[in-house]
Amino acid sequence: MKVYLIMFGVVATMGLGGYLYYKDTQATISTLEQNNAKLETSIVINEQTISNLDQANKQLQSIYEQVDADYQTIRRQNDVLVEKLERHDIGVLAAAKPVLVERIINNATDNVNRCFELLSGAELTDKERGAESANAFNSECPWLKPTP
Repeated sequence: MKVYLIMFGVVATMGLGGYLYYKDTQATISTLEQNNAKLETSIVINEQTISNLDQANKQLQSIYEQVDADYQTIRRQNDVLVEKLERHDIGVLAAAKPVLVERIINNATDNVNRCFELLSGAELTDKERGAESANAFNSECPWLKPTP
């Protein structure tokens, strides 16, 4: 009888140990499944974030390229202005022919002011619409002439 009792105690202890091991393993599996679900959600969020960052980077690159192209255009326009100013000594010319220089400067100022108006969204005049060339359109900002 003692042997049966010892055997029953050993089997019961082993059964209890197996049951506790099973419960602990199931709890661990449940925790791991929850962690796996969180990781999968994090992966999806990370992929979306990377995609958004790539898209934003492409937009910024496009904007940078446009700004650089605009800057190069402005540099060319400044070079044209510098070339115009280098061709003439306005001080000497103004002393010799003040009325002529005054008229030229006033006309150029009017043209520059019109450039600002056009850049601000002003409508084209009939003369500007009918201009045959960019210089006839406005000699100070011929690049603003709309293309047909």
